[in-house]
Amino acid sequence: MLKKSPNRGKNYLVSKRTRRANDVFVFLEIFSREGGIQSYVKDVFQSYLALPTNCDAEVFILRDAHSCKNPFESNERLRFNYFKTSSPQVGRMRMATALFAYLVQNRPQHVYCGHVNLAPLVGVFCQNLGIPYTVMTHGKEVWEPLPSMTKNSLQKADRIWAVSRYTRDIASTVNQLNPQKINILPCAVNGNYFTPGAKSAALLERYGLNQSQQVLMTVARLWPGDIYKGVDITIQALPQIAQAFPDVRYLVIGRGDDLARLQQLAENSGVSDRVVFAGFVPTEELVEHYRLADAYIMPSQEGFGIVYLEAMACGVPVLAGDNDGSADPLQNSRLGWRVPHRDIEAVAKACIEILTGNDQRCNGQWLREEVISHFGFAAFQTRLQEQFLARPEVWRGRK
Repeated sequence: MLKKSPNRGKNYLVSKRTRRANDVFVFLEIFSREGGIQSYVKDVFQSYLALPTNCDAEVFILRDAHSCKNPFESNERLRFNYFKTSSPQVGRMRMATALFAYLVQNRPQHVYCGHVNLAPLVGVFCQNLGIPYTVMTHGKEVWEPLPSMTKNSLQKADRIWAVSRYTRDIASTVNQLNPQKINILPCAVNGNYFTPGAKSAALLERYGLNQSQQVLMTVARLWPGDIYKGVDITIQALPQIAQAFPDVRYLVIGRGDDLARLQQLAENSGVSDRVVFAGFVPTEELVEHYRLADAYIMPSQEGFGIVYLEAMACGVPVLAGDNDGSADPLQNSRLGWRVPHRDIEAVAKACIEILTGNDQRCNGQWLREEVISHFGFAAFQTRLQEQFLARPEVWRGRK
């Protein structure tokens, strides 16, 4: 068995357990940052823990440290091994060594690779040891042709998970993957947390807003590499929207190096008084921010777009791009507006329709019910358990 590292609590550790794990999970990072992928992985863990009690797993995380806040740390069915070091290369080497040793010594029934960037490592180990493995994909990282080793690892995987049909279809085409091996496992929304409610007077005051104004909102990273989120397009659509709704405001939540460009764009577009850059908002404050919005606007290119689910669960109508994975959360426009993601005129027209409020998709109660039915945690858990329980050894226990 692997022994505890002397660096426990500082850089990384390798856990000791009393029996072999059924499964192994390998991730880049989970608890050191917040994001859609991280939220998805936590839902995977929650669902895994709802499986029969003979299922347990060893978890290897490349970029997290033992000091990260991990709500699953005390659960004996998930054992965590952390490999964050001051040198990424050293951390990767240590994780690779520990992972290979564990696979050789314990021969788990299945390995789940949490990101395509780890697929070459997991694929080489599992192929040589005869261990089936699954690769999780999330969106843009598999929309372009992959390096040959990564592509080979995906092609030889036992299964591939994709969060949307769009990702399945485009990844299959550009990387010559067998679509029959790809299971759709969409993101989930916490319907107990994301709920409708009145606009917070304190937040209205914080951002200089009032109850009579129509508020558009976007939650996104403001990084130069994330221009596709469409914040700039929405800013440029504001003059046209303001002709129909003179009191419209745009609340942008997020931080990043693209902020200065967006602020200048708002100034140049004559709408700087209408755009509020809120900066970073912690997860625990997001619900009240969604409740400020009369519409959630993100004409983006998403692998899925969990923020659309969060907004709709709060009863807020949504606008997304029309050539990406948002087709799934928006149910092919049944639940929201989908427009060409770099089309200013289309964004403006759709925003005006939403704020007019005559469409069924603006019915907050109906939106919430539909989203919880299709994408609540219960639906996610059912889908995931179908993936796990399809393996007969899960029911039989260890051979």
